[in-house]
Amino acid sequence: MAKKTLKDEVAEMIHTAVSPIYKAKKTIRKNRSTKTIRRKKPDQEEKVPEVPVMLNGKSKVGTKGGEAIITSKEPIKHSKTITGKKPETDPKPTPQKEVKESKPKVYGRKEPLISDLPEMIAPVPKAKQVKPSGQKKIFVIDTSVILYNHDSINNFEDNDVAIPITVLEELDNFKKGNDTKNFEAREFIRIIDALSENGMLTDWIPLVKSKGGKFKVVMNEKSSVDARLIFDDNKPDHRILNAALALSQENPDRKVVLVSKDINLRLKAKSLNIAAEDFLTGKIKDVEGLYTGISTINNLSGRVIDKLYQQGYCMPKDIGVKNPIPNQYFILRNTTTSALAFYNSLTKRVERIEKRSAFRITPRNAEQVFALHAILNPDVKLVTLQGVAGTGKTLLALAAALDQKRNFKQVFLARPIVPLSNKDIGFLPGDIKSKINPYMEPLYDNLKFIQSQYSEKDKEYKNITDSLDNEKLVIQPLAYIRGRSISNVCFIVDEAQNLTPHEIKTIITRAGQGTKIIFTGDIYQIDTPYLDAQSNGLSYLIDKVKHHSIYAHVRLEKGERSELANLANDLL
Repeated sequence: MAKKTLKDEVAEMIHTAVSPIYKAKKTIRKNRSTKTIRRKKPDQEEKVPEVPVMLNGKSKVGTKGGEAIITSKEPIKHSKTITGKKPETDPKPTPQKEVKESKPKVYGRKEPLISDLPEMIAPVPKAKQVKPSGQKKIFVIDTSVILYNHDSINNFEDNDVAIPITVLEELDNFKKGNDTKNFEAREFIRIIDALSENGMLTDWIPLVKSKGGKFKVVMNEKSSVDARLIFDDNKPDHRILNAALALSQENPDRKVVLVSKDINLRLKAKSLNIAAEDFLTGKIKDVEGLYTGISTINNLSGRVIDKLYQQGYCMPKDIGVKNPIPNQYFILRNTTTSALAFYNSLTKRVERIEKRSAFRITPRNAEQVFALHAILNPDVKLVTLQGVAGTGKTLLALAAALDQKRNFKQVFLARPIVPLSNKDIGFLPGDIKSKINPYMEPLYDNLKFIQSQYSEKDKEYKNITDSLDNEKLVIQPLAYIRGRSISNVCFIVDEAQNLTPHEIKTIITRAGQGTKIIFTGDIYQIDTPYLDAQSNGLSYLIDKVKHHSIYAHVRLEKGERSELANLANDLL
């Protein structure tokens, strides 16, 4: 027997491995050609496990989330492509969807095996959204919030309010006195007393005016994190922080928020991981966009300005204004001429304004012309003048009030007593009048300036002196206004930016028949510690009542006191 070469051995190995496969394929083809395919009924159809199909490089099985997944119910052939003759069909075949010519290639997955796959993958159920228990927040209010507004406890909608026992202790120190903060403290104590008539303060008591909220007094001021040790001081603010920390530990499923007008206390709370915010009721959002009362319209037709000078008025559409605000002032200009006008809501017309003086005080710019017009307008009962120092707010208000004092029984000048650096006036020598007079000096300064426009022999000079003696002209602190009913009086409130919104409301509600009230102030020059440009009473008033026909507002921007005062305002 001849020796086999390596080539012969390799050929024999290949022939041995390929022959069974070739014979098996031949046998399968013969069986297919002779076998009659019968379509079974749907209920008798054998279930074939679904085969994963590769689409765009991803393997998907079955149907999930509404996506159409291509599956194959033919047995897998261990070949690269599916081949074979098309099976014969019955005369009445069931409708089939058209399949595109480009069929996807079928690949087998090693894991899991096809026999291990379920016949149908059930959709994943969506997790039910479980609402956390105790959605209501717990607001811990500070003493400063109560002194700002005694009704603050009813301004938290359906949330709960917690009052640390330290707050009640501090209110006890404020209950005596005639200042606004003393009144706020007393009123809050009365409210708490009335609400707790049938319950204990350590339990949650329903708030009548809120939308389902409750309140209670927090006695526990001990927590694992002690603010007194951290800040090394056992002061009331730190005990209030401890009360908020204790509430957070007792109510882990509820959000605890400290509400305070004290900025430093809010910063300390945030350093201890306590949510803190300002008391937002009565706070305006956009100070820069606050109503100015004045609009400037340039490039106006000369015919409209000529019409204003000839007839004295025009219609709002003539100047391109669709919805003017009552008593809104306009500076109308074109290349050659200009005019000053305002919208009269009673006549529905834009009327021209003429420059005029009051007690020899002559306006020096358009803003001052508007301010004088607003105060002298008998149809306007409420006026606000806002501007920086030196714009002439108080002087114009006082001069216009004296000019029409024959229309009123009395001219009343008042301002809140806010000592510089917030020092108590009780340390000043003398009786109550001697203590208060230094704070009224700015009003006397303006009165003396008006009086200096005349000689001592003039009738007007003597009238001002006689008015002070006969109390036709009264200068008093604002603290004495509560409880009074002021009728037929021209009432000027200076430095109104140091008042809270509640104090502004208290003053206006004192007005009787025939009374005009004028508020003046600078919302950026605030002397009280718990007020700012957004929360002071003057800003609140300007923002809330600008659309009423008996109200007018003018913002004065150009300083007219002196060149030196303007230099300080601009550069310092």
